[in-house]
Order: sequence, then C-alpha cells, then structure tokens
Amino acid sequence: MTAHTATARLPTLWRYLWSWVMGALLVVWTTLLIVAWYTGHHEAEEITDGQLEAVARLWLSVEPDQTLSTPEPIASSRTRAYVQDVAVLHWVDGQLFTDTHTLAASVGLDFAPSVGFSNRVQNTPSGQVRWRVYAAAGQGEHAADFVAVLMDMDHRVDLGRDMALKLARPALLVLPLVALLLWWALRRGLSPLVRLSRDVAALDGLGGQRLDTEHRFHEFSSTVHAINTLVDSLQTQARREREFASDVAHELRTPLAALSLQAAAAQHDPSPERLAQLEASALRAGHILSQLLELARAQRDGLGREAWKDVSVGNVAAGLIASHAQESFERGHELSLEQPDAPVILHVQPTLLELALRNLIENALRHTPPGTQVVVEVWQTPTEVGVSVSDDGQRADALPSTQAQVPRGLGLGLRLVERIAEQLGATLQRDTAEAPMTTRFRLRWPR
Repeated sequence: MTAHTATARLPTLWRYLWSWVMGALLVVWTTLLIVAWYTGHHEAEEITDGQLEAVARLWLSVEPDQTLSTPEPIASSRTRAYVQDVAVLHWVDGQLFTDTHTLAASVGLDFAPSVGFSNRVQNTPSGQVRWRVYAAAGQGEHAADFVAVLMDMDHRVDLGRDMALKLARPALLVLPLVALLLWWALRRGLSPLVRLSRDVAALDGLGGQRLDTEHRFHEFSSTVHAINTLVDSLQTQARREREFASDVAHELRTPLAALSLQAAAAQHDPSPERLAQLEASALRAGHILSQLLELARAQRDGLGREAWKDVSVGNVAAGLIASHAQESFERGHELSLEQPDAPVILHVQPTLLELALRNLIENALRHTPPGTQVVVEVWQTPTEVGVSVSDDGQRADALPSTQAQVPRGLGLGLRLVERIAEQLGATLQRDTAEAPMTTRFRLRWPR
C-alpha cells in the first residue's frame, strides 16, 4: 500500500466537522420537536378548556326558550382544526332542559355533575369516546340553571398535534438548507488550511525555503511559526552535516595523500624511516576513522538508548586521567586533576560524558608540545556546573581572551565533543585560561 493510498483512505477534516455539526443540529431539532409537541398540546388544552368555560358562561348569560328539535351530531371529520364542536347540557331546577347532542344518558349525566372540570367516557359501537366536561351553576336570576359543556378529547388532541406540527414544520423545512449551508461553509472555511497543507507539501526544507508568514488568520501564525522553526532546525542540521563532511574530508585527505606518496616512495626505497612514516600516516587515518565510529555511537546513544543517570564528574575525570597516564608520560606531559571536596553530580548519559571528556584530554595531549602541563578541572557555582581541560602549550591557534564558541577547523575530535555537548544539554567553549595556562576548553551546564 502506497502512502498516497493510505492518505486517501483517511477521513477528511471537513467531513468530520460536518458530521459533528449535523449531529448537534439534529439534537437541537429533536429538542425543538419535543418542545413544540409539548407546547402544542399544552396550549390546545388551555384553549379548549377556555372554550368550554366560555360556552358555559355564555349559555348561562342567556335563557334558551326551547331545546333543539334536531340535535346536531359531533362531526367526525373537520376541515379546520381550530373549529371545535361542543355539546351543551342544561338543567333547570335539577331537570334536564337541553341536550344538544343527546349525550346525557350515554355519558352518565342524567343529573347535574359537580362544578368544574372532569372527564367522562362514552361507550359506543366503535369504541370508547373520552369527553372533557366543564360544569357551572348560574347566579342571581339564573340560580336555577346548571350547564355542562362537553368536548371530544380526541378533537383536542388533534388540535394539539396540528399546533405542534405548525411550530415544527419550519424547522423541518429549514434543516436541509442549514445542512447544505454548513457543508458549504465548512468547505469554504477549511480552504485556507488546505492551501497551507499544499504549501507545506511543496516546501523544500533543505533548499532554504520557508513558509510565508503573512496569513489572513491569526490562528495560522503559531502553526506557520512552528513549521518555519522546524525548517530552520533542519537547515541548520543540514548545514552542520555538510560542514562536518567537509571537515572529515579535509582530515582524511592529508593522511591518505601521505599514505599514497609514502607507499610509492617505499617501493623504490623501503628504508625503515619511510616505513615508519607510512605507519604513522596509517595510524592517523585509523584514528580519524575511529573518531567517526565514536561519533556514530554518540548519535546512536543520543537517541535515548542509554539511560540518563546521576554521575560524579570527578570520578569520570579521575578514571580518564588514570587511563591516559602512560600516554602522557610517554609524550612528556604532566596530567593532573583539580576538583572540589564535595562531589559534583550531573544528570547525563555516562558514556557520552566520558567520550566528550576523553576527546578533550586526547586533543590536549596530541596537539601540544612535550613538557606541556594539562589540567582537568571540575567545578560548580550557584549558576553552573562544568569541567574543563587546560594546558600551557602556547598553541598557535589560541583565541583572544574573550570567550567564543568553538570554530570550524579545530579537528574532528573537537567537532565530536561539540555534538556530544549539544546532546547532553551543555555548551562547549574555548578561551584563554588563567596563567600559567594558555588554552582552555570548557563544558558548561546551567544549574
């Protein structure tokens, strides 16, 4: 499976956002339907109860002189939901005087019911019919009158359903339009992100290109800044790799050229002197290759394969001085260690610390004349912890007294130490030491 195919199968961000927005919209729409349904039925109950009460009061305010000879039946189907049919039962002195729909016997109202609202059930051949009843007694000159007004409760339910649908229908009609507008808005809104992704994909990080920092939206500034920071880091790393490769080529060119010339000369004059020179050039080239292997090991261990531990810097320095004692004696150097009474502890990778300090000691032993004093010093202050290697060898390439970062061209060993220092969170500096020392390399860690 190619990377393009795997990417094509991933869900798109706009679809993901649109699905969540649509889910939220459906929840809101469902809530609106529930509220509309409840509100419609509640309002229908309020309206119909008010209508029953209004009819009862109206009936009591007049005095019908006769009953209807042909009662009007309750309509089973209505063309308008808001036209509610009611039945009226009127008693005078306890005697049923009016029954507009001949319902008294079937709903159990042969006698006047209690004042107020109540529910009644009528048994019919087609099933039970529920009735809402409001009863009221006359006052004053109508004190002998008693009225009950009835309404089919199914009609009231129909009224509530009709009102609920009228409330919810606009939301139902608007939902597809809102979904379409959200789809368009998300696609339109995410288009700057798509363009930014294309710019990142087309970016040549090692070719010196950077993303344009001028964007319409503030939220992209941090993203663009982070990408440009990463690009700058990659470009810096690439530049350092090129510089390091150049240093390696320069370091190897001299011993390899010498090997070629000395090997050709030894063919014509295989004297001990020429063979010794040939051996020295081979040893130098081997030492350079050994340093390259150490660099590869340092980079591998810098990935975290070796655990970080609390290490006594003085103990590491003492072990290295002991291991280089024979070499320093043979080269005519005086190698010593200075450290405080209290142990100086650093949280580092032990192998990397030992490798860096060993290269500094070997650099001092191999690049200074015989009789040079080499001092390894461990120190700590309230602001920093460090270890330094100083010598009084009066090197020709010594820097001025001002502090400076390690420049290029100081040998492969120092380039190796510089890389290890970065991985350990330290800084490698070269300066002129206090007299009688002339040159000092320091590894410094902030506390």
